[in-house]
Formats: sequence, C-alpha cells, structure tokens
Amino acid sequence: MNEEKKSGKIFDLPTLRRLYTFVRPYQKQFYILVTIILISATLSPLSPLLIRYTIDNEIAAGDYNGLAIMLLWMILVLFLQAIFQFINTYLAGWLGQNIIRDIRVQLYEKILNLRLKFFDNTPIGRLVTRTVSDVETLSDVFSDGMAAVAGDILQLILIIGVMFYTDWRLSLISLATVPFMLISTYIFKEKIKDSFNEVRTAVSNLNSFVQEHITGMNIVQIFSAEKIEYQKFKQINGVHRDAHIRSIWYYSVYYPVADVIAAAATGLIVWYGARQVIQYDVTFGTITAFIIFINLFFRPIRMLADRFNTLQMGIVSTDRILKLLDSDDYTVNNGTYVSEHLKGDVSFKNVWFAYNDDKYVLKDISFEVKSGETIAFVGATGAGKSSVINLLSRFYDINKGEILVDGVEIHNYELGALRKQIGVVLQDVFLFSDTIHNNITLGDTSISRARIIEAAQLVGAHEFIEKLPGGYDYNVMERGATLSVGQRQLISFVRALVHDPKIIVLDEATSSVDTETEELIQNAILKLMKGRTAMVIAHRLSTIQKADQIVVLDKGEIQEKGTHEQLLSHEGFYANLYRMQYKEVAN
Repeated sequence: MNEEKKSGKIFDLPTLRRLYTFVRPYQKQFYILVTIILISATLSPLSPLLIRYTIDNEIAAGDYNGLAIMLLWMILVLFLQAIFQFINTYLAGWLGQNIIRDIRVQLYEKILNLRLKFFDNTPIGRLVTRTVSDVETLSDVFSDGMAAVAGDILQLILIIGVMFYTDWRLSLISLATVPFMLISTYIFKEKIKDSFNEVRTAVSNLNSFVQEHITGMNIVQIFSAEKIEYQKFKQINGVHRDAHIRSIWYYSVYYPVADVIAAAATGLIVWYGARQVIQYDVTFGTITAFIIFINLFFRPIRMLADRFNTLQMGIVSTDRILKLLDSDDYTVNNGTYVSEHLKGDVSFKNVWFAYNDDKYVLKDISFEVKSGETIAFVGATGAGKSSVINLLSRFYDINKGEILVDGVEIHNYELGALRKQIGVVLQDVFLFSDTIHNNITLGDTSISRARIIEAAQLVGAHEFIEKLPGGYDYNVMERGATLSVGQRQLISFVRALVHDPKIIVLDEATSSVDTETEELIQNAILKLMKGRTAMVIAHRLSTIQKADQIVVLDKGEIQEKGTHEQLLSHEGFYANLYRMQYKEVAN
C-alpha cells in the first residue's frame, strides 16, 4: 500500500509508546496538562447543577440574597473554567511545539548522517514532508489529540453520571438520540478520514510538481513548454481542490445533522419534562439543567470525530518519522584512527563496488598514488571514474577489496577526520543561499577572512569577488544563481583549499569553465598541489597530460595505466581517445 495513503490505528500501542518517549523530557508539563484537563472535565457539570439549584430554590422562593450568592458561585465556576481552558490551550500548544522541535532536530541529525545511497533512492520531497508536514501533524496530536480526547471522554462519563443521579427518566429520554449521533459520527469519521488521505496525496503531488518544475524552469522555457506545463498544473491543482471540497462537503453535512439530533434530544426533554412539571414530578430547574446537559454532552461527541482523525493522522505521521529515525542506512563510523600528519598516500587493492546488488560499476580496481603525486582518471561516461572518488571519501562503501590511506584501511579512520583531509571540487557546484564567505567556510569559524582571501587570490577568484556588491559578504542566492558557472566553480575550488586538505579531488573541475578561467585553475593547481596528492577526473585530456599517472577506465575495469607519453606509445584505448579529441579541436 502506498505510504502516503495509510491511515493508522488510533490505539496503535507500540507507536504510542514510542511517541511517549518524545514526551519524557517534558513529563512535568505533560502531567500538569493531564491534571488541568481532568479538572476542566470535572467542572463542566457544575454549571447546570448550580442553575438547577438556583431556579428551584432561590428564584422559586424569591430569595434575592440567595440568588446573588448563587450568581457569584456561577461566576466563580465560569472564571475557573476560563482559567483552566487558558492553561490547557497554552500548555498543550507549548508542549506540542517543544516536542516537534526536538523531533525535527533528531530527524535532521539523522538525515545528515545517512549515506548517499539513501538519497539516491529517496525523493527529496518525501524527506521534506517527513521533516516539516509530518512533524507538524504531531503538534496537533499533543494540542488537540490524546489529552483532548481523554478530557472529552471523561466529560461525557461525568455528565452521564450526574444526569442519571439527577433524574434517571429524563436521562433515558435525553440519551434516546445518542445512537443516531454515534452512527452519524462514525460515518463522518470514516468519510473524512478518506477525504484527508485524498487531500494529503493531492498536496504531495502538488508539492512535487511545483518543486520539480520550478527547479527545471529553464528547460520548460527553452522548449516553450509553458502552456503544456500550465495545463498539467491546472489538472493537478484541480484534483487538490476537489479533494478539499469533498472534505468541506462532509463537514457541511455532518454538523447540521449533529445539530438536528441534539435539537431532537432537547425537544424530547421539553416534551416529556413539561408533562412532568405539570404533574409536579419534575422541577423546572431540573428541565433547564437537562437542556444544558444535552448541549454539554453532544458537543464533545461532535469534537471526538475530528480528534480521532487527528490521532489517526498523528499515528501515521509518527510511524513514518520513526521509520526514518530507525533507518540503519547510514555510514558506519566505528573507526577511531586520526592522523596528525597525514601524508596522502592512496592505495586501491582489488576493489569491487556496486550501487545496486551485484551490478558492479568497479571491477577489481587496483592502483597506488604517492603523496604529492597527481593521478588522473579518464574514460567514457559511466566508466566508473566518479565512483572511485565516492569510495575514497566513503560516500559509499566497497563490496570487496581494500582502500588504504597512508597504509591504513579507510574504515579504521574516524569518518570526519578522513573527510577533512580530502578536498573535493565537483563538476556540479552547489552553493547555499548565503554569503560567499559562509559558502567557503561552511560555518567553520576557525577559517579567517585573510585565509579565504589568500586562497581566492591563488585560485584567481579574488578579483571577481571584490567586484561584487559586498565582496565576500555578497549573497549568492539559491544554488548560486546570481553567479556564472565559472565563478561558482572557482568558489568551490577556494572552498576546497581553505580547509588545507592533504588530498585534492577534482571531478571534472574544469569542464564547465571558459578557457581563461581554466587557465587560472590550472595555474593554481600547479602552485597548490605541491606536497598534496591530487586525483583528477577529466574528459579533456589536455588538462591531465602532466599527471604522474593516468588510469584509463572502461566499463568499470582498468584498461591501461601510465604517463601520457607511455599511453600514447602503446597505441591503445588512451591513444585512440586522444586522437579523437585532437580531431575535434582541429575541426
């Protein structure tokens, strides 16, 4: 069954038990809330009883002093109910917001530590839904769910008890319409549950469509597909509208029906009670009290349908959140080795790797690169070049073989310590909606502005950054949209260098820049690679001719290894690739 359409059980004890673990830090406030709800429920039958006593005793006897005293008592009860209602509403909201804050922090911490394979198989929109919408639903569970349901049920029990204690005959007459109310409430609960599921699915589809098409707006406009996409959006939005209208229709039917049933109960009381008053079997105050009792009784029944749906949605959201929190699809960080003076020797020994099952993208890969050397990887798209880099940084774990850094297997390294020693510049540069300074440091306050400027000058990025409004404090907007491809590439290069890694990885790092910018980067590489290990991936062979070693990959296997001159002399795969590129340039 589609995860977005599940409906959860109200009394799913294992899930409720797990949900309660989030309440533990706030047990004191939770128990105060429960106590307040119980007190409020206890106060609810007092007003009708006071009104009954006042009518039958003080008003009937014409005792104005007694009437004044009873009015004061009624005002006191109303005041206490208002105070407890305020505390109930505020404390329930406070509790819900604090709990969802804690859950969001836990969820985000979990997401930060999930391995990249998880993100390959999980839509981003689903993770956003878990972190935002599903967690928000839990706020309603605490503010308008469990505690409120308990209060409503207790209020019903107390009112029924007081009613039968007061007059059992009128109680039976009053409750004659309850079966009709329960049946209509149950039907409404089931219908509105299905309707909420439809709304939730429609919202998910709408969000996914909008997110995807805004991100790919350049493609939409390039191919003049605005009208087509507009019609698609209208259709999806229409489904969303229809789902909402259905839920509104159920509410518009249920509440009038509930009011008619409550009115019928009131009519029965008046019809039967009037006859008893005439015969002096029942007092006028008792009839008045029962009319108030009926309103107090049916109101929580009407609310229970909504509250049960809130609980159901909360259980579903909790189940989804717990599945994410319980996911073991994260990179195991059991290593403890931290090197104070990493040299940067890298060795792959008989490495096999598959993203999915046994469909290996790297097959028996072996090579070595010493500190200060440059190794380049070439090959067609899908040959496995980027996979080598992903494995070195432990974004993915190998299936077989060994990867050593300075003679130590990478699983023995503390993960953060290993990745700090590897500076990566990717082809697809991602910049956050923040300043250039923060995009370079990524929040590391130990990196000074002077150090950033020094790295930017070496790379050749300082000049264009200084020309921007605000310089290094310029906000690049989402994904660096206000910068050119080359500028984003240079900033990512500065970002890699300021952390002073011992291993530099360039994954197609110059494929998206112009010739002038490429020359800046190549000059910076020559200056900065001294004493560091460089691992370069490139389609343009002209950028790697000076590499100490070139590894030619094809379909996940090493075809050739050697220097540029050695590989050309072999007249093999590399030589053919080189001649093809030379002809393209010549033409």
